[in-house]
Amino acid sequence: MQFRGKVWKFGDDIDTDVIIPARYLLTSDAKELAEHVMEDIDPSFAGKVEEGDIIVAGKNFGCGSSREHAPIAIKGAGVSVVVAESYARIFYRNSINIGMPLVECPEAVEDAENGDILEIDTSEGMVLNVRTGKEYSATQHAPYVQEIINSGGLMEAVAARVRARQAAG
Repeated sequence: MQFRGKVWKFGDDIDTDVIIPARYLLTSDAKELAEHVMEDIDPSFAGKVEEGDIIVAGKNFGCGSSREHAPIAIKGAGVSVVVAESYARIFYRNSINIGMPLVECPEAVEDAENGDILEIDTSEGMVLNVRTGKEYSATQHAPYVQEIINSGGLMEAVAARVRARQAAG
């Protein structure tokens, strides 16, 4: 999958309470959650982020509670992909399960600045910073993980496999 978007950069240890504060967890609706995404770290983020934009963050992005509302809020806000130095494992898995692409690329994170444009190819494991012209190698997903992302999430990937098996007889 290929993405191109504007960078919104955050630091290390951005936890799920910062991504979507607990006071908004009365819904699982992506658009409602998106209205409050990153509100406690940048109150204007939800109003400024545009479809296709990219979150860039430091180490341990998505730490804290295991709520799947966090990647749902990010995806609902129109963020196309998150690039970080590293992820909390449960956030990573929740993101993959909903089809939210994640890229690990510490060098790209270090060089990126707010407003930069990144071009990302998850299939090739490549990140290009258009401002600097630098290209970075990113960690690639295992083929089955990439299939889940390409399908739009775990449930969609499973449904596609079932349909394919039924069609094959």
